[in-house]
Amino acid sequence: MPARAIGTATISFGLVSIPIKLYTTNESGSDISFNMLHDACGSRLKQQYICTKDGEIVERDRTVKGYEFAKGQYVTFTADELKALDAVATNSIELVEFVPAKAVDPLLIEKSYYVGPDKGGERAYKLLAEAMVQSGLIGVASYSARGKQYVVAVRPFQNGMVVHQLRYADEIKAWAEVPIPDLPDLKPTELALAQQLIAQITHETFDANRYRDDVKARMMEMIQAKVDGQEITAAPEAPQGKIIDLMEALKASLGMSGAALSAKSAEPAPAATAAAPAAVAEKKKRKKSA
Repeated sequence: MPARAIGTATISFGLVSIPIKLYTTNESGSDISFNMLHDACGSRLKQQYICTKDGEIVERDRTVKGYEFAKGQYVTFTADELKALDAVATNSIELVEFVPAKAVDPLLIEKSYYVGPDKGGERAYKLLAEAMVQSGLIGVASYSARGKQYVVAVRPFQNGMVVHQLRYADEIKAWAEVPIPDLPDLKPTELALAQQLIAQITHETFDANRYRDDVKARMMEMIQAKVDGQEITAAPEAPQGKIIDLMEALKASLGMSGAALSAKSAEPAPAATAAAPAAVAEKKKRKKSA
């Protein structure tokens, strides 16, 4: 089934405008979620707003939004005033500069969206994507939508493009805040063995399909067991690794083959585990129809 666009926009560089459609990169329904229920009857619970001053339950239509400008002091806003605060949506991704792809640290990336051409923009879309491929550069732009202004990066991806929503510099915690003690000097032999170990498990490309969410698979197995009326128990805690001599650890690690080190992540999911989410959904369906 073709992806459904979540929005439209225009990418522009110079006097060239490219109508585009935006698509989410996330697979829906991939997370496991739990609902809050009443322990007496098993019915769903709903949230309530409770006044911290008098304990009164406040209905949503009696709430207002406020900004705390000093401790315990708020200024409130009407719906029209809040609308006036919103950034004016331009829906125009105007590329203001091009930089090397490696110049944008992955730490800055907050969200990603696939970019497809909208009607009439196919030629210009391909032109921009191909020009970035050949130059090795990506575009950076400012973009206003949904009441906010964003900084985004546009880069070529496969036979098209993706756009990354970036964090602003002041939204990134400074590395200097991380407490790092004085680190010891390394022995040349330690570094040489570490490089050998890295070389042993080095691949030319990264294949995300080689990895699976074992925790999610285990959770779905336990949920299915619970649906089937079985009791579940917590798995025993894994033993804590012992601190051993660094050189001995490196030498022991080199005794393992690269295939052995990566085999676990490459194993396909068991059939029963893969079918567990479908089985849970089917049982819920039968329960509702009954």
